[in-house]
Amino acid sequence: MKSSDPYERGTIGGRLRPAKISILIRRRILQAIFAFLAFCSSALAENWEATLSRDPAGNFPELHPLRASYRFGWSGFTAATGDVHFTKPSENKFQLDGTGRTIGLVRALWKLDANYQATASAETLRPIETQQTENYRSKKIATHLTFTNNGVTRARTESKGAVEAKTRQFNFPDLFDLFSAMLYLRSQPLKDHSIYRVVAYPATNAYLATVTVIGREKISVHAGSYSAIKLDLQLKRIGKHRELEPHRKFRRATIWVSDDGERLLLRIEAQVFVGTVFAELQSVRFDNPK
Repeated sequence: MKSSDPYERGTIGGRLRPAKISILIRRRILQAIFAFLAFCSSALAENWEATLSRDPAGNFPELHPLRASYRFGWSGFTAATGDVHFTKPSENKFQLDGTGRTIGLVRALWKLDANYQATASAETLRPIETQQTENYRSKKIATHLTFTNNGVTRARTESKGAVEAKTRQFNFPDLFDLFSAMLYLRSQPLKDHSIYRVVAYPATNAYLATVTVIGREKISVHAGSYSAIKLDLQLKRIGKHRELEPHRKFRRATIWVSDDGERLLLRIEAQVFVGTVFAELQSVRFDNPK
């Protein structure tokens, strides 16, 4: 009900005007804050590419051909085993062949047999091709990656039988796969506290990998005792518009590689959504002993 008293109406209007102005100011301030945050997020999304490691392959001696076996599990419990064979089939190419399988009680609950093959340029340490198959109890997944200087083409089938592969293109210059990223990082000086950032496409998505050299320490694994380089690994998923997103299952990992002329992968401890899992070197044998 409107007031009939002119003085009262003036008093009410006088009170409302400052309140409206105050609300308007608050709205403008909030809009400015949101705009600033959006600008910062956009700038960060764009600037992460500028932080990537641009150094070429380092001059650390190349890895000698070898065969190694690993065990995988959590809390000291072995859930799977794996074997890898590193070779140099030609003067300009490195190759890694690997197999893995769940064992024991874990296999009864979750059967998995995996095969992996990857090739990389011996000169640039850039990936050439990756093939991976995963055989589960009720299905088979096959992934084929073909790399160029401009990106990767992925062909993937997931079925109980043969079906047409689904293809996907991801364009990003100087991509790595899992194998070539390891070769590249291994070739670098790896001085204490140094940081390396690379983009890797292991199988289905691209990730920004940030590797920090924590330092040097002694470590004992089943294969023996080593002086080791301790590394920290963090991953961010790269979205469709190259924005960075948290990895849904992986939090971070600690990696130990031998601090010698081979730089062997000794142990990995990864914090994932189910807890902490590990991979550890069980044995290593060089094809041509020194």
